[in-house]
Amino acid sequence: RKYATRKKGTTSAEALATAIVLKLLVRGESVLTCALGTMATRVGSRLAGLSRAFGRSLSTQAEQQLQAVSAVELREWQPKSRRAGLICRKSGMMSVWDKWGRMTPVTVCEVQDNVVVQAKTREKEGYDGLQLGAGWQKEKRISKGEVFHFETRGIELKRDVHEFRVSPDAMLPVGTRLIARHFMPGQFLDVQGTTKGKGFAGVMKRHGFKGGNASHGATKSHRSPGSLGGGTNSHTGGKVVKGKKMPGNMGNATRTQQKLQLYRIDPERNLLFILGSVPGARGSVLKVSDSILQLVPKGMAMKPPFPTHVHVEGELPMSLESLTMPMGDVDPIYYPSE
Repeated sequence: RKYATRKKGTTSAEALATAIVLKLLVRGESVLTCALGTMATRVGSRLAGLSRAFGRSLSTQAEQQLQAVSAVELREWQPKSRRAGLICRKSGMMSVWDKWGRMTPVTVCEVQDNVVVQAKTREKEGYDGLQLGAGWQKEKRISKGEVFHFETRGIELKRDVHEFRVSPDAMLPVGTRLIARHFMPGQFLDVQGTTKGKGFAGVMKRHGFKGGNASHGATKSHRSPGSLGGGTNSHTGGKVVKGKKMPGNMGNATRTQQKLQLYRIDPERNLLFILGSVPGARGSVLKVSDSILQLVPKGMAMKPPFPTHVHVEGELPMSLESLTMPMGDVDPIYYPSE
């Protein structure tokens, strides 16, 4: 026991096992060989049985999962239909020029191998939802519970896992892969992300206060918030009201930008080009979903594929014009001379 505990990084169980082995060595080699042989036989038979049962269950589950994924078909939109979204990585911003020569800033978002990891139903969890995994991760960087969660479903390890509430008619089987064509150019999106952290900020930076006088008797109060109220005889009764704008931590908060329009998709590289800016720094995780305010602009007859894009054998690649939002047939810049 003393020899085992002297080694750095040794757990109590390992120390106890080492002490038992050393004690058997003192008694005799035959006793040690018999004990270790019996233990190895029992453990080996137990592991072999578990591996056979676990392998059979996984193989059967994989076959059923493959059949369920291949059976996914397009369905009709209903008034209360709600699809799952996508987990993306913000790649940055760039400028694009449309066919009329107008420059527009867009945010490029990468869809990194989105897969349905778990389907939650109202009967079991109390609500309908889909858990999606995205990206790639090493086994040593996630917990054993997460590794078991992925391996029992036959899904490769994922870096990001998020959940989307869906309607019952938009449920998808585990193992379904979602790509950039899940969305349609021209539709509206809601993008949720974590804003850039600015640290502890004063009221002028955090809330846009004017600040105090630069001179005229002002002493060390140029950027102070001023009176907080809460006088003894005031209507607040000697207290500072909740929600008072004061210095504090700025940024690093979850924010959702609503009704952003999808300018273009790139199916080959799984990229989304979204008009305008989205919350978060370059490389941050974004949850992109159909806008709850308005799905498509007025006058657009087509809707995104429901519940997701289904690949059809022999499908021709889409042209660049069909991958870009419609720009209309009238030049918005040209003004005819009178």
